[in-house]
Amino acid sequence: MNRTVLITGAGSGFGREIALRLAARQWTVIAGVQIPSQIFALHAEAERRGVQLQVEKLDVTNAADRDRFSEVDVDVLLNNAGIGEGGSMVDIPEAALRRQFEVNVTGPVMLTQAIARRMVARRAGKIVFMSSCAGLTSDPFTGAYSASKHAIEAIAEALGKELQEFSVAVATINPGPFLTGFNDRIFDSWKNWPTEREDTLFDYERIAYPYKQFDIEPVVETTIGVIEGTIDSYRNVEPKQNAAMQRQQMDAAWTRKSSENLGRRFAMVQTAYDMQPATPADE
Repeated sequence: MNRTVLITGAGSGFGREIALRLAARQWTVIAGVQIPSQIFALHAEAERRGVQLQVEKLDVTNAADRDRFSEVDVDVLLNNAGIGEGGSMVDIPEAALRRQFEVNVTGPVMLTQAIARRMVARRAGKIVFMSSCAGLTSDPFTGAYSASKHAIEAIAEALGKELQEFSVAVATINPGPFLTGFNDRIFDSWKNWPTEREDTLFDYERIAYPYKQFDIEPVVETTIGVIEGTIDSYRNVEPKQNAAMQRQQMDAAWTRKSSENLGRRFAMVQTAYDMQPATPADE
């Protein structure tokens, strides 16, 4: 059976590996990448693995790029493209905050609108959002990124209810700390801030992503299961052992006092100062 999937952000990380794996499983894969140089690299890796991909430039913030896919019929859309802007909510520049939402929220929603209309017309399809555990809770120095993923959670929740009557399914993938380089880049994004910034509350040269990180395999396998329908869960947290922790953190907000531990450094802020970048979970 010919099945077609459009994957955004397929030039690196989760999206790249998922695109290659689905191609090996006989999917027709349209792999959208942000920059033209990623086209050659992804084609080369596909050739090395003996699979075929249709690699296209697709910057989700570019209206012209999005419009080229408005007449394309796909069985599944995987909204995977995203960036992470790090830094305290007191320090992050306005431009970085705006870009966070343009890439992670506005662009994907505009693309989804066009794809969803064609799915509605066919009364079939699935839209999958690569959200994050950060879409359920929020940690120090990733507030902007978490806010964008909280927005995706709200969008996916609404969209699923709206498209139910048209037989179009919606699901989310919620990765935690995985070693793709993405999380560490979030904590380096301050290097793109205006050089004249000298009033930051925190020393960003000394802090790192405050979690040990896992191999990406569980996210790849779960996402493929959701796309192919062997996994029917709406929300899909990985690693699975983190789901209980996520729920505890979400529940804790109902009882936490705003005056708790004032004057003392939050534990995870200290962990960010103590952690080394790209620390694997098996250490």
